[in-house]
Amino acid sequence: MVENTNVIVIGGGYAGVMAANRLTQRDDVTVTLINPRPNFVARLRLHQRVAGTHDAVVNYQDILGKGIRLVVGTVTGINASERCVTLASGDTVGYDFLIYAVGSGSANPRVPGAAEFAYPIATLEEAQRLRPVLDAAPATAAVTVVGAGPSGIETAAELAEQGRRVTLVCGGLLGPYLHPRGRRAAAKRLARLGVTVLDGPDTKVTDVTHDAVRLSDGRELPSEITVWTVGFGVPDLAARSGLSTDALGRLLTDETLTSVDDERIVAAGDSSAPSDLPFRMSAYGAGCLGAHAADTVLNRIADERPAPIDLSFPAMCISLGRRAGVFQLANKDDVAIGLYIGGRAGAKLKEVSCNFSVKHLAVEARKPGSHHWPKGDKRRQLLQAKRAVAPTTAEPTA
Repeated sequence: MVENTNVIVIGGGYAGVMAANRLTQRDDVTVTLINPRPNFVARLRLHQRVAGTHDAVVNYQDILGKGIRLVVGTVTGINASERCVTLASGDTVGYDFLIYAVGSGSANPRVPGAAEFAYPIATLEEAQRLRPVLDAAPATAAVTVVGAGPSGIETAAELAEQGRRVTLVCGGLLGPYLHPRGRRAAAKRLARLGVTVLDGPDTKVTDVTHDAVRLSDGRELPSEITVWTVGFGVPDLAARSGLSTDALGRLLTDETLTSVDDERIVAAGDSSAPSDLPFRMSAYGAGCLGAHAADTVLNRIADERPAPIDLSFPAMCISLGRRAGVFQLANKDDVAIGLYIGGRAGAKLKEVSCNFSVKHLAVEARKPGSHHWPKGDKRRQLLQAKRAVAPTTAEPTA
C-alpha cells in the first residue's frame, strides 16, 4: 500500500488557498492548510472594510477544496531537518513537503510617532481597529492618508466619497506605477471627491503626533486620524527558522519556487523571492505563484523536473470610490502603458477583478489544476542582466 504524501501549506491567503486546492489533483496527497484566522481575508477589499462598504471576509467552506484539513493556528517555527512545524499552541505537525505562503502585512514604520499614532490597514485586524475610530469621529475630522500606492489612493477615495475630509500625502508621485495618463485620471477623480493631494519630493512624512503630521518641507498638517499605507513587510518566520531570505525577509528560492536550502520547501506569494528577484506583491501574482508552487510539489512527488515560473502582469486596477476607478494596462514586463480604462467602466473592471480573485480559488477547489495565467518573456532578460552585474565571488542561489 502506497502511503500518502503529507503537504503543509502555511498561510491561507490568495497564494496558500490556491496552492492547497491545486494539490488535491492527486488522491494520494494529504493537504493541511494552517492559518491564524478561521476565515479567508479578501485583502483587496480592506479599504472597504475600513469604510464599511464590505466586510472583506469569505468563509473557507466556499473556496477550499474538499478533504483539505484547515488548522486555525499560528506557526512559530519550521524545523526543516525534522520536517515539522511548531504552532503557538505547542503542537507540532509533520510534513513531507511544505509550501510557505505566509503573505505580507504592514512594514514597521521608521517615521517617529507613526507606530504610536498612525493606523495601518494591511491586515484584517488593523482595518477592524481603525473602523470604530472613524465611526466615533465627526465627519469634519481631518483624516490624513499617508502613502499614494493603490492602498492609499483607494482608502482616501473611499473615505472621501463618504463625506470625510481627506488629505492624501504621497511622499513622491501619486500612484508611482501608473502611466502619466492614468495618474491624471486618478488625480481628477480624487479632486472631484474633495481629496487634497500633496505630492512631490517635499511631501515625505517626517513625524506623526496624535493630532498632526509633519512633512519634510516643514509643513505641519492637522490630522485627527492618520492612516498609514506606506510599504509592506513579511513575517520573519523563515529567518527565525534558519532559512535563507532576502533583505525584506522573503524566502529565497530558485525559479521553480523551491527554497535554496531545502527542496522539500516551496514558497509562493508575497513572502517568496525567486532568484532574489521577487515579483510585485499583488493578489493576482499570489494566486499564480500559489498554483505554480503546487505544481512544483506535484512534480517532485511524481519524480518529474519542476518548471521555472513564467508570469506576466498585464494590468493594475485601482478603485476610486464605488463609482469610478482606473484599470491601468501594462506591458508584459509590468510597465504601465498609455492605455487605461477609467470612470465607471474602470470601477466595474476593478469590481470584476476583486470578485474573480476569490472566484478563481473556488473554481480551483472544484476543478484542481484548472487555473491558468498569462505568460511573459521579460523575466529571463531580467535574470540575465542580474547575473551579469553580480559579483564574481557571489555564491549561486540555484
